[in-house]
Amino acid sequence: MAGHASVLEDESRLSQIDRSLLRLEKFMALLSGIAVFGLMVLAVVSVGGRNLMNAPLPGYVDWIEAAMPLIAFLGISYVQRDGGHIRMDIVISRLKGRAQWLFELFSVLLILLVVVALIWGSWSHFGRSFDFNAPMWSRDSSIDIGLPIWPAKLLAPVAFSVLALRLVLQVWGYGRALVLGLANPVAVPLVQDAAAQAAAEAEQLDGQG
Repeated sequence: MAGHASVLEDESRLSQIDRSLLRLEKFMALLSGIAVFGLMVLAVVSVGGRNLMNAPLPGYVDWIEAAMPLIAFLGISYVQRDGGHIRMDIVISRLKGRAQWLFELFSVLLILLVVVALIWGSWSHFGRSFDFNAPMWSRDSSIDIGLPIWPAKLLAPVAFSVLALRLVLQVWGYGRALVLGLANPVAVPLVQDAAAQAAAEAEQLDGQG
């Protein structure tokens, strides 16, 4: 399940790198949100053109396909930082001390292994599409209006590389907590109990009021 987690900060080198990477992750998540809004605008233009002038937006499906990597990939590292992906919080919350950090470290290492494989595969996929000598540097294009596909294919290894950096930081954080026996390590998502979740949600609501 996806649970509620908090990330602690201090003045250590690990926490400083975490905050620096977070700025990049927030920017990428912002681009993803802009892409979602852009698709909404395109939908309004396409549907409006079809209904009012019998002329839908040319290449509407092509633009959706080009924007999907923006929506699907750019926010994954930001969500990983806060522990928002699917997690076994029911199990993890029952572990304490070094046992918890060992479990977290092992799971993050497995994710990192998968992400490295995804970087290698997606970069190879991009390489087969990109060609300096081809028109628009692309060996392939969309069906309707001929958009080059390589920019969309490039987003996958870029986003996965940022995610890999985040996972390396979390390996560092959990490994440090495991070796030193820390109770509240920095730069890693910490599972909150029900009381802490309620307090965080109440504080968020107060901030919106």
